[in-house]
Amino acid sequence: MARRVKPRSRRDSPHERRDRTPGEPASGPPPDSASTPPPGNEPAPDVAADEAEDGRRTRWREHRESRREQLVLAAVAAIDRHGPTVSIGQIAAEAGVSKPVLYRHFTDKDDIHTAVGQWGATLVLERLLPPLLSDQPVRDRVGAAVDAYLATIEEHPSVFLLLVRHRVGADVDPLADGKAAIASMLARVLGDSLRELGVDAGGAEPWAHGLVGLGLATGEWWLDRRTMSRSHVGAYLTDFVWHALEGVAAGYGVGLDAEGGLRLIRPAEEDVPDPSARPEERPGTQPQEEQA
Repeated sequence: MARRVKPRSRRDSPHERRDRTPGEPASGPPPDSASTPPPGNEPAPDVAADEAEDGRRTRWREHRESRREQLVLAAVAAIDRHGPTVSIGQIAAEAGVSKPVLYRHFTDKDDIHTAVGQWGATLVLERLLPPLLSDQPVRDRVGAAVDAYLATIEEHPSVFLLLVRHRVGADVDPLADGKAAIASMLARVLGDSLRELGVDAGGAEPWAHGLVGLGLATGEWWLDRRTMSRSHVGAYLTDFVWHALEGVAAGYGVGLDAEGGLRLIRPAEEDVPDPSARPEERPGTQPQEEQA
């Protein structure tokens, strides 16, 4: 019977044993001391590669943002063309893309409406700021800002009506961010004017939100009914806003000078009524039973 010989492993090879020096690993070439850095001197990360990757990410993000802006403009054009009931298919056709491509940039129809709402609010702010910050008399500034607002929504009536009507019928308000931005701008303008006169500016924020609501309601009514011209509705709206602001300002002792600028007219601090006080607590007023 032939004797079975166990095959010799590489580890047991006499050549391997003969070539190995004391301390050398059982397999593999000896470490290259020239390419192995000493402890604590490891090479730094490849900064150039990281910067290149960051650059690619930035360019891709900028590309997506630019593409999204183009699609928003296409949505505005589609709404102008087809009206407030525009479909996603009509928006995609206006943009020259398929609906799946459109949904790569927007999560759903509400997202498209929200983006259009932000576009509209930005446009309104761009139109409102110049007249509000001009050197004209205050009443003229109010009138110019009202006309700028009405001209903007008249330019894109279907966009405005879609946004206000979608707000009523959906959980998502596409005008939420835009309303907040416009109210914040108005609050700054009102607050800065009052603070320059040294009077209480705490009401600037609620007044600003009230003006935004007034503008939305009046704009929707006007675009839907068209019972009067823009100049007439603008004159009525300007009168309403101006007299509201004038009345509030007078309560703080603020009036207009000969050039139409704001100035303090109160003769003494104790004569200025507190707008937050009840009528019977204001100077110069008495309860009805006492007056009778």
